[in-house]
Formats: sequence, structure tokens, C-alpha cells
Amino acid sequence: MKASNEPTVGFLFPSIIFVVVFSLYPIFETFRLSFYRLILSLPWLGQKFVAWENYADLLTDPVALKSLTTSVAFVAVTTPVEVILGLAMALVLNESFRGRGWLRAIVLVPWAVPTVVSSQMWRFIFNDRYGLFNFLLFGDATERYWAPLAEPGLALMSIMVADIWKTSSFAALIILAGLQGIPRELYEAASIDGAGPWRKFRHITLPLLKPALLLALLFRTIDALKVFDLVFVMTQGGPADTTNVLQFYGYKKSFAEGMIGYGSTIAVAVFLVSMLLSIVYIRLLGTRLLGKEEGG
Repeated sequence: MKASNEPTVGFLFPSIIFVVVFSLYPIFETFRLSFYRLILSLPWLGQKFVAWENYADLLTDPVALKSLTTSVAFVAVTTPVEVILGLAMALVLNESFRGRGWLRAIVLVPWAVPTVVSSQMWRFIFNDRYGLFNFLLFGDATERYWAPLAEPGLALMSIMVADIWKTSSFAALIILAGLQGIPRELYEAASIDGAGPWRKFRHITLPLLKPALLLALLFRTIDALKVFDLVFVMTQGGPADTTNVLQFYGYKKSFAEGMIGYGSTIAVAVFLVSMLLSIVYIRLLGTRLLGKEEGG
């Protein structure tokens, strides 16, 4: 009897259980709790079903709206910069030169470092007494040192710098994979026709690289919208809530204030915004980049 190549249910069952327990159930529970008034500091009140009341409160919460604005600003600045830097790194790494393998490994080091570790490193760099940032600017003149993480105008920019340093290499990895999928024959034919490096990049590399660029943009936008580790370690949302992104605000409501229902509502809001952006990006990928008709 010929053996079947399809995996049996028995082999898939542990994976299904893992996905259900650690992915689907938390998502479902978060959605369910967002319709309840549940406060950990008042356990005797129990779970009170409030329907859409948490969502109505979220729409009128000034701190939440400010946190959403901060998140949008964070995404709007970091994502394009990371993709552009990633493109530049990918173009360099795609060339053939001695030591390219070592350079690729070095470029990926920031992305491989755990976010908590890199966040602590950048917190030390921006320290107002002994940080490298101030030393490079002012040397031994400690009386002139700044406190970037304590300044409302600089704290968010400092977190942006840390995020760009860490995740630009991830964008470079995605774009590099796209570059390696472009046939070399196209460049050879362009060279025969007398095309220079700029014309090759504009008419060959960039058009064929747009799907990879949009994929990197999609991944980085979603990750930037959910930024938490950097804020938690570097500023705790301060000063004066200037770095209080929406994801961190949901954490504070859930665990610092014990408002599990309202915190779940914020988590759902972050999920919905991420999903909306994903749909828009995928729509762009399907219609504008792959040449599909709008209604197709």
C-alpha cells in the first residue's frame, strides 16, 4: 500500500493545541474582556458587562488620544527612515567584495540583540551625567550636559533613534532578499545598452524591488505601532506622557491601575489599527505593485 505524503492529524495536533492555547485563546479573551468592567483592585465587584462603554470611553479619553498621536508620530518618523537605511545597507551588502559575509553578520547584530538589552544600552548612552551622547557633544564640560530622556522635546526623538538603530537591519534583510531575486541578466543587458548605475537603479532595481520594500514597510509599521520595550525601559512613558504610546498606555491601565477591561479595549484598538494598516498595505501591494485591476 502506497504511503501518503500528507501529514496525519496526530502530527498536527500538538501544533494546533499550541496555536490555540498561546495565540487564539489570548486574542479571544482580550476581545471578551474589552466588553467588561473589571478592576483588579476591586475584586468584589466582579466582571460587569458594559457592552461598548469601554470603547466609548476610549474615544473620549484625552490621554488615549494623545497616546495615539504619539504612536502615529513614532511610526511616521521611524518607519520611512528604517526602510531607507535598510535599502542603503541592502544595496551595499548585495555587491561582491571581500569581507561581505562579515559585514552582513555585523549589520544584523543590532537586530539580534534583545530589545530590552538595547533599550538599556541607549538609556546609558543618553544619560545626563555619564552618557556617551553628551560626551561626544560636550566632552568634559559636564555642566553643559543635556538630559534627553527628561526633556519633553527630546525624549521621543531619543526612543526613535534607538528603534532606528535596532530595526533598520531587519528591513535591510527583507530588501536584500528582494535584491537577490532580481536576474543579473537584466543588469548585463542594461550595461550593453549604455545604462549607468543610476539608470539601472531607477529602471530595474527600484521597480522590481517595490514588493520587498512594501513588505518591509508593512512589517516595520506594525512593529512600530506596537512599540513597548523601548518606552518601558527608557522613559516609562515620560516625561509628562510625551512618550506614552498607545501600547504602553494599555499596559499601564491593565497592570499599574488594574483596569483589565479598559486595558483590553486599548489592546483591541491597537490590533484594529494594525489590521487596518495591513489591509491598506496589502491592497497597495496587490493593485499598484502587481498590476492588478482595482476591482479584481
